Amino acid sequence: MAISSRGPASGMLTPLELQIMQVLWDGGPGTVAAVQERLGSDLAYTTVQTMLTVLLRKKKVRRTQAGRAFTYQAAISREGAVGATVTDLVSRMFGGSGEALLMALIDTNQITPEQIARASRLVNGDDEEGKA
Repeated sequence: MAISSRGPASGMLTPLELQIMQVLWDGGPGTVAAVQERLGSDLAYTTVQTMLTVLLRKKKVRRTQAGRAFTYQAAISREGAVGATVTDLVSRMFGGSGEALLMALIDTNQITPEQIARASRLVNGDDEEGKA
């Protein structure tokens, strides 16, 4: 199996980057100060600013200038980030096998029989949940 040359700069989100993205997804665009406030943590302004710059470089956020400040907004959707992360996980940990991931979820009791049954219905197009 070939080992990917992608490292941390590959675009995967670190835990702090994910926290910042969640603030932008849930609360919409904001300045560094607004993001810092919405994080509700003791992170320094400069730390949040640096992380937003990293996210900008990774093309995960966009920024526009409003007066002297920049406003940052998510450039990727939450679903897109989840999809990329799951794809990366399956590729790196399970040799590209979604089945191996599913079996690991079952083996480690991370998924219930009810959830498996619902997933089966979704795969077969029989799931009535969420339909009007």
